[in-house]
Amino acid sequence: MPGDPQPSSVYEAIGGEPTFRRIAGRFYELVAEDEILRPLYPEGDLGPAEERMRLFLIQQWGGPGDYSAMRGPPKLGARHLKFRIARPQRDAWLNAMSIAFDDAEVDASYRAQMWPALENLAWNMTTHAPPGGLPKT
Repeated sequence: MPGDPQPSSVYEAIGGEPTFRRIAGRFYELVAEDEILRPLYPEGDLGPAEERMRLFLIQQWGGPGDYSAMRGPPKLGARHLKFRIARPQRDAWLNAMSIAFDDAEVDASYRAQMWPALENLAWNMTTHAPPGGLPKT
């Protein structure tokens, strides 16, 4: 409607914390059942990992900076070095994230804005490349 204020961030535009709670919740439901992803999460309880992801995504897309307040700078690459993340894990992560975005009904235009950053994040977390390095995209 004319005169309606435009959202100041993707975080606001897609529905704020409730939407990110749905994304992270659905993602970790899928992780719990996935034979490729589940071994990457050594905790028996996925709740803390779900909270960290939710707070990271919220901060990444313009919401409150609670992730950095709780954990310091993201430094995701360093935090993930101890895990063996190769192409199968990366692809499974992206697939689960895609399903979570679908189920949270993220508007296609915002998903198109967000998805390249998520793909880049997944590539950057890939800690074990096949011989010859990662393929060029």
